[in-house]
Amino acid sequence: MNILDKIIFDKKREVVLKKSIIPVSQLESSVFFGRETISLSQKLKTSSTGIIAEHKRRSPSKSIINQNFTVEEVAKGYESAGACGISVLTDGKYFGGSLDDLLLARASVNIPLLRKEFIVDEYQILEAKAFGADLILLIAAVLTREEIKLLSEFAKKLGLEVLLEVHNQEELEKSIMPTLDMIGVNNRNLKTFEVSLDFSKQLASQIPDDFVKVSESGISSIEAIQELKPYGYKGFLIGENFMKTDNAGQAATEFIKNLSL
Repeated sequence: MNILDKIIFDKKREVVLKKSIIPVSQLESSVFFGRETISLSQKLKTSSTGIIAEHKRRSPSKSIINQNFTVEEVAKGYESAGACGISVLTDGKYFGGSLDDLLLARASVNIPLLRKEFIVDEYQILEAKAFGADLILLIAAVLTREEIKLLSEFAKKLGLEVLLEVHNQEELEKSIMPTLDMIGVNNRNLKTFEVSLDFSKQLASQIPDDFVKVSESGISSIEAIQELKPYGYKGFLIGENFMKTDNAGQAATEFIKNLSL
């Protein structure tokens, strides 16, 4: 069993437990449930930089990245840096995140928030909406075409955008459907954790122009983004590069400023 299989196994059990204690009606009565969401895809289309900055304390491949910041500090820092949106990890066991992180980020900023999570059930999409997300992530590697269809349709009904993550051509081909807004290519192989920008380059031409193209993981330099832009990428998800510094917001500010030159 690889790390991704373990995460999904644990996630399915976690969702069953949560469903048993927090009813859907409670999620639907959240103060954020009726909130109008902000479109990340529109922001990316008109941005010259396209940075989606991530709040991530740790990961299975790197253990602890940074546990010294408050969510508010990071989120406000990213917003003032000029990030198009913020990705918030909400997985606890493997990434040290929580839904409270999403809630605190929402209370702190007014830019699009992505719930970065291993979504396997509609219940998690209700949680995303209730805790202030504007969009969700669906990972093609762990879902069937039918599951992607059902989950993305459910998200759209709630007014949430959908970023679908793929890693190879097979995942991309099974996933293309009109209920997606953005397609992200993960440069990290989730099974081996090997990272290469070639994944984004190879898949770029296969992604229809109806979707905003996003490149995720392993982006640590201005040069990497300049390398990917000619392939049609409008969004660039960066987490570790900012979080591993002493001041994530300041690191993002300098990065985006240099990218704009």
